[in-house]
Amino acid sequence: MQRVLIIGSPGAGKSTLAKGLAARTGLPLIHLDDLYWEKEQLGQQEVARSVWQQRLQDALDSDAWIMDGNYNSTIAMRAARADTVLFLIPPRELCLWRVLQRELSGRHPHFAGTRPRWPGWDFLLYTWHFPKKVTAMLERVAKHRPLYLVILRSDREVQAWLNTVQNICGQPAEETASPQATPGSDDVGASTEKQREGHRP
Repeated sequence: MQRVLIIGSPGAGKSTLAKGLAARTGLPLIHLDDLYWEKEQLGQQEVARSVWQQRLQDALDSDAWIMDGNYNSTIAMRAARADTVLFLIPPRELCLWRVLQRELSGRHPHFAGTRPRWPGWDFLLYTWHFPKKVTAMLERVAKHRPLYLVILRSDREVQAWLNTVQNICGQPAEETASPQATPGSDDVGASTEKQREGHRP
């Protein structure tokens, strides 16, 4: 596990997972938002398209990284370089609540100094309807045959997976519940099918 791509709905916890994984593995952490926006105007002013593409290519050319963010038009090229893809698909109710909390509080995971604001209606709709995009996104990722594709459907599953990484790194794992979906605040609407899927296509 040297090049890890983390994708999923807004509010799914991509940045939080990326930071936790970086702390456990020591792999360099790259937030796509940091590449896409002007340094002093994160979330406000996009860089030129050519700059964005060059920044992304330079990052992908590195031997090791953890990269979080969707930016759907670039998923294929990122999946082609990743050896591990983590796809976060928690319940959309939870994602929408987190988006509202984040925007209304101004506490963005890596945009310092963001002012509280009401999120745009288009963004809220995008978050709500994100589950409709999952199948197509999975198909695009699978075409590039990453060594591992891991689907995480709740905070509990994310923590359980992180604990397996702790074990791999020789660190004591915290006690955690099984990743099997069970009724609870972080599992609303979760599927009852197998919750973690790691495979070698």
